[in-house]
Amino acid sequence: MEHKKVADVQLYINGEFIHAAGSGYFDNKNPFTNEVINRIAKGDRSDIEKAATAAQEAFLNGPWGSMKLKDRMMYIERIADLIDEEVDEIAILETLDTGLPISQTRKMVGRAAENFRFYSRMVQTRMHGDAYQVDDEFINYTVYQPLGVVGLITPWNAPFMLTTWKIAPALATGNTVILKPAELSPLSANKIAGIMKKAELPKGVFNVVHGFGETAGDALVKNEKVKAISFTGETTTGKTIIRNAAGTLKKTSMELGGKSPLIVFDDAEFERALDAAVWGIFSFNGERCTANSRVFLHKNIKDKFVSKLKERVDNIVIGDPAAPETQIGPLIDHSHFNKVSGYIEMAEEEGCAIYQGSVPEAVKAGNFVPPTLLLEASNDMRICQEEIFGPVMAVIEFETEEEVVRMANNVEYGLAGYVWTNDIKRGHRVAQAIDSGMLWVNAQNVRDLRIPFGGMKASGIGREGGHFAIMEFYTEPKAIHVAMKDHHIPQFGKKK
Repeated sequence: MEHKKVADVQLYINGEFIHAAGSGYFDNKNPFTNEVINRIAKGDRSDIEKAATAAQEAFLNGPWGSMKLKDRMMYIERIADLIDEEVDEIAILETLDTGLPISQTRKMVGRAAENFRFYSRMVQTRMHGDAYQVDDEFINYTVYQPLGVVGLITPWNAPFMLTTWKIAPALATGNTVILKPAELSPLSANKIAGIMKKAELPKGVFNVVHGFGETAGDALVKNEKVKAISFTGETTTGKTIIRNAAGTLKKTSMELGGKSPLIVFDDAEFERALDAAVWGIFSFNGERCTANSRVFLHKNIKDKFVSKLKERVDNIVIGDPAAPETQIGPLIDHSHFNKVSGYIEMAEEEGCAIYQGSVPEAVKAGNFVPPTLLLEASNDMRICQEEIFGPVMAVIEFETEEEVVRMANNVEYGLAGYVWTNDIKRGHRVAQAIDSGMLWVNAQNVRDLRIPFGGMKASGIGREGGHFAIMEFYTEPKAIHVAMKDHHIPQFGKKK
């Protein structure tokens, strides 16, 4: 793939691509070269208000709010088909924009179409209420109705897949959407706006306002027309969003940071645990919320496991993210490169031994951090407590089950966790003892769209995925009570 400029990106509001109200733009850089790819329209409060007005009108008075379920699902299925047609182009844009290796973006983008098909099936088969008869007097039942306008604030890691993960259930349940994508990865968000237009989605149903979190994002969270905010990103930003959403009593769903443990007992299948540990931190350039950034090794296997980790790190292919053989590309931008590099320096100051791969001289213009092992780490170090969000693995030794559970839980985060052991009783026991929203036993991070996704503690509030998205977040349950006979009603104030 040739690294070149692409067309400038506009906002997408009420079915049209338009300039931002202030006519401003910001530069979008290629993390592989740090050269400008294109310019992105810089939306602000007035653009958010324009999008909110269009989305509210589409919901209240347009065809979307009153559309029959089968007709709405035709649009959802059409969107999936259009994504399938453009997987290669979207993957190239994603790689250009984020520095993620093309071999990985192709797989991620391929999953995006299934997000829409899955929620088409889910809404048609699972979004039904309960009914309760009370003797011969009442029938009580529930229905689920869409919220109206929902705001989606999405991250820059795996942006297309994670964005569709939110858009699909939001639209399938009958809401209208305002998307505020991360300013560091705008290209695939612009592409999905084009897909919505090609699908002939009614005007105002889907809108994209590019811009910065402190302006466009803040305005979206505070807008009174917006009934809910779904956010994926860092914990500090999530806390700010929750505070700002309180003024208008919005529903919020927060999928935040992580510092996930991967625990390897001495009876584990060694090679499979090694594969999982390496993939789980070094894929996606280490920029993934569920990454196993803390690896706990039983003392009986630690030395052998570390030796094999070093071999893997030496052989990981670092380079042009557009090359099919590349396994680690550049980090999203230079600021994040400096943050991750700073943590590696901190690890050395805290007493860790540092073992790294090497970045080829030919690609050093990019934001490359090589795969890095922080050896001889202890769980109380800052590098084991704070989210680094890069290809950096801290390795910690343990001796007993009780000890490793205590260390795994001694962190503010609780998003994911991984347990490797051939003692199935211990696998269940440890998984249930770890304070995380999601655990995998003898498995890498394989997602099932039917199950809840989210974390405990500082890793988030709420769950999405499966019926949790359609029946707990993107809709409101309504209870309807119907009398079947003339039941007793107290007659206050009636003369006898």
